[in-house]
Formats: sequence, structure tokens, C-alpha cells
Amino acid sequence: MTTAPRDPPAAPDPDERYRLYIDESGDHTWGEASDPAQRYLCLLGCFFHGSAYRRFHQAVEAFKQCVLPHSPDEPIILHRADIINGRGPFRRLRDPLIRQAFDEGLLALCETGRYIVVAVVIDKAELAARYPTPAHPYHLALGFLLQRYCGYLNHLSRVGDVMAESRGGAEDRLLKDSYERHYNRGAWWTKPEFFQRALTTKQLKLKRKWCSITGLQLADLLAHPVKQMVLREQGRIRDDAVGPFARRLLRVVVPKLNHHLYTGRIDGYGTVFFPK
Repeated sequence: MTTAPRDPPAAPDPDERYRLYIDESGDHTWGEASDPAQRYLCLLGCFFHGSAYRRFHQAVEAFKQCVLPHSPDEPIILHRADIINGRGPFRRLRDPLIRQAFDEGLLALCETGRYIVVAVVIDKAELAARYPTPAHPYHLALGFLLQRYCGYLNHLSRVGDVMAESRGGAEDRLLKDSYERHYNRGAWWTKPEFFQRALTTKQLKLKRKWCSITGLQLADLLAHPVKQMVLREQGRIRDDAVGPFARRLLRVVVPKLNHHLYTGRIDGYGTVFFPK
């Protein structure tokens, strides 16, 4: 007999709650699985304790105003593709001196911020080849991500929620359905109570990019470089596929990866590659 989902735990004071921020790198559709550039989907999450997040948010906003002064009514949103290509408000980064100040400041923020990172990379081609009726890559990736986030919260007897960037339409529905499925039914060998004990809401929170959510901006900046790191470790790409700035960024982010509390192991905790 199926047990009805229990009510979520009461949401604590924002400074005491945890929140997981999610972004993706790559394509989730099956039609792109044969294209080497689109073969891998990465879902990356970074989670903060509430008070640490507030301090990180304030530091990020101060950094933006210092390096790229702007009106508060027109916030600058950190977006990896725009930063790399010097688009929009990041046109000023074409000046080498401003670019250097920006890069150094961004690295300092990523290093000093108090957060934990989990990255799940799905090999869509191998998934389709190995399983007659494979689960959707989003469903798999989010399930692995929630397992590790909720495992961390349950270990500390804390609670939190989850936020992702809204992309509209079918993609939003896919992420929402996947979240609710794990919350209500569990995932593989993990019972639903495992998720319900940690999560303060039955629904995934979604916010548009223009809302300027600091945690989502961080996830956007980290998703591609960390995916490349995982693919390099798995022998799927060459060492030189990771650029110079990405290498510097990874040096400060790797210590943030979730790990086994006693052995320090990252594989399977801070990074997941499926199927191997």
C-alpha cells in the first residue's frame, strides 16, 4: 500500500534554512545525444546555509558595482556566455585592465563564499544504448542531485528548499514533474521519507534570469567548467579542452565539492557521472 506524502517540515527563519540553486550545461533532449558537443547533460547545484548566502549575495552585489558600476534599477546579471563574449553590460570587459579586475574579483568571491557544489553529468548516448527504456536525463540528474542535497541536510538534521532557473514551457514542467516525483515517490533505493524529511516544500521554486538571483548566477558560472572537469576525469575530453580561466576557477571550486565526511572522497558525492 502506498503511503500518502507527509506535509513538509516547517520552513525555518531564512537565515537558518538551506537552499539549493540549480542550473544546467548541455542539452537534455534525446535528439542531440549523438552530437559529441551535446552528448552530455550536466545539472549543477550549489547550496548555501541562509546566513552564508546573505553574506555572499552582498559581496557579489558590491563586486558588480565596484568593477562594473551600474544603476540598481538595471541590475547586472552574471551570465557565463555574456561574460566570455563581452556582450551587453560586459562589453566593458574588453578593456584588459577591467577584465583582469573582474576575473580576480570573481575568483575571490568563488573562493571565499561558503557553499557546497554537486554536479551530475549524464551521458545521453550511453544511457540510450544501455537501457531499452531509459529514464529522462533530467529525471536522473535531478534525482542524483536531490539525493546528495537531502543526505547532507538529513545528516545535519536541517531542512531546505530548491530553486532553479525558469526557462518556460515544457522545460519548466519537466523539472517540476521530476521534483514532485522524487518528493512523492522517492528515487530508486531511496524512500520518499528521505526527501520529505529534508525539503520544506513539495514544489520546486522557479525564477526567471532577470530576477537576478545570486545563487542561480553562481550555478550558471560553474556548470560548464565543472562539467568539463568531470568529462576530463572520465577520459571523455582532452586536458586542453579546459581553458586557462576555467582551470583557475576549478582550483578554487574543487574544495567546495560535496565529499564523504570521513574519507574526503568526491566521486559519487560531489560529482556523479552516469552511466559509467
